[in-house]
Amino acid sequence: MNYTPKQIVNELDKYIVGQAKAKRAVAVALRNRYRRSHLPAEVRDEITPKNIVMRGPTGVGKTEIARRLAKLVGAPFVKVEATKYTEVGYVGRDVESMVRDLVEVAVRMVKDQKKKEVENKVMPIVENKLIDAIFQNRRVTTVEVKREDLEKELREGKCEDEIVEVNVLDNPRPIMAFGGNEINLGSMFEGLQPPRHKKKKMSVRHARDLLLQEETEKVIDMDNVNEEAISLAEEQGIIFIDEIDKIIGKSQATNSADVSREGVQRDILPIVEGSTVPTKYGNVKTDFILFIAAGAFHVAKMEDMIPELQGRFPIRVELESLTQKDFKKILSAPKNAVTLQYANLLKVDNIDLEFKDDALDEIATLAEHENETSEDLGARRLHTIMEALLEDISFNATGEHPMTKVVIDREYVQKTFKDKNEKFDLKKYVL
Repeated sequence: MNYTPKQIVNELDKYIVGQAKAKRAVAVALRNRYRRSHLPAEVRDEITPKNIVMRGPTGVGKTEIARRLAKLVGAPFVKVEATKYTEVGYVGRDVESMVRDLVEVAVRMVKDQKKKEVENKVMPIVENKLIDAIFQNRRVTTVEVKREDLEKELREGKCEDEIVEVNVLDNPRPIMAFGGNEINLGSMFEGLQPPRHKKKKMSVRHARDLLLQEETEKVIDMDNVNEEAISLAEEQGIIFIDEIDKIIGKSQATNSADVSREGVQRDILPIVEGSTVPTKYGNVKTDFILFIAAGAFHVAKMEDMIPELQGRFPIRVELESLTQKDFKKILSAPKNAVTLQYANLLKVDNIDLEFKDDALDEIATLAEHENETSEDLGARRLHTIMEALLEDISFNATGEHPMTKVVIDREYVQKTFKDKNEKFDLKKYVL
């Protein structure tokens, strides 16, 4: 999609409060991809993404900025934790697996897109199979069953919960794992024998999904899907490496996990620089993948990374701790505001929840106070407070009563925590 940097920031503002510098940095990086795509091939190949490293406490929006950015433009995105990787030679996941994970996401995205394109084409086949199944099911109890009537009922949605028996593809499941990687033993012999089917009983709604998936895969050219997915991952992929500060250790350590930390940095280096990683879908070049690293950097500093890796993350962004004003905005402004989430959840059980402005002020003040006096959990602190605040309401709401309006104001917030005898100390709610 053709978004200007300002438009990208505006879209991010709908979900993430504050952190203007980080939003500007990722917006420019994304726009540069669009600019690069419109250059001649000989020039385009010389321009690589300028990777970003973010520093800031937990819960201030580092991961969410990267995730929303990818979702905005439909780019394949994976979030990995640097601490899960080990240096080559140690037991654990190798760093190349992050690229393989990205390709898996890209394949799924392309596959889903292709399925939507052919759904209308294969739907009549699926409906015929469902009608056959419903016909066989009803013949057991009903003497006269007309297919025309069944077809009408099916299209009107009257059969969705009826249990039928259908013949579906028997997909082998991953049953073994080595070094963090699952091995699908069934797929190892794929192509050597015809696909197996088995009869299963399920609802019409569920059967439609399975049959639709099976029929669409029959008409989709997987070779084209794989080629498009690799291209999508190479040109638009985003890999978010979290907790990168946790792999910054001293190389002289010999009796702890620190021994492999610098090695992990050196293993990440060629992937970020640009290399070719073999996957089961084909070789993937990492030259133009955008890497966004993040960490709290409480103990280690960015400057403690090996110099070569520092040079591959030229854009450095500081994310600030959230203030009382930020917390209040988080409670009310975003499309996915936590207050709206709880209101929607409780509405299912006939509770009409309303938060007064002074209640938001009190909750925001409480969140800021807790982050300053104990661990800084960022916006995650709000979930701790909201769970404690609405515990009684959530527990007593049954849905068996008429719609009941519950107003949360400052007095309610203060009384709730006073009754809990917490004196604004919510440590027991923190896992």
